[in-house]
Amino acid sequence: MTPQITAALLGVGTALIILWLVRRDRLHGLYALWWLTVAAGALAIGLFPRSVDWLGALFGVNYPPMLLVLIVLAAVILKLLAIDIGVTRRERRVRRMMQKIAILELELRSLRAEVEARADPARSEAGDSGRGGSPG
Repeated sequence: MTPQITAALLGVGTALIILWLVRRDRLHGLYALWWLTVAAGALAIGLFPRSVDWLGALFGVNYPPMLLVLIVLAAVILKLLAIDIGVTRRERRVRRMMQKIAILELELRSLRAEVEARADPARSEAGDSGRGGSPG
């Protein structure tokens, strides 16, 4: 197999897997868009292998496949940055929710204590009158 056919098959295969994962609700739409872009890039390189040479000449790179490696590396770094931003955002939300839950639990405990405090005197009065009245 030639590298072009391999790249094209990788692009198509990746696209099919991504679409299957989205359909099974295992991959969110934004992430799927990223991976479909990767698949389209692999397919484009497979269908138009001279595009790498053209881009290399355009940017003045002597060895065009190295430009492809640099582009992929930059894309991976950007993807990692996007993941870190998302994780940070989720951690912040989780921390805020934990704080809100702690506040709500504290309020619930104080309300329960207040209800029990009100109910205890009523129970003791009902308990005294229900013992049978006078001693003897």
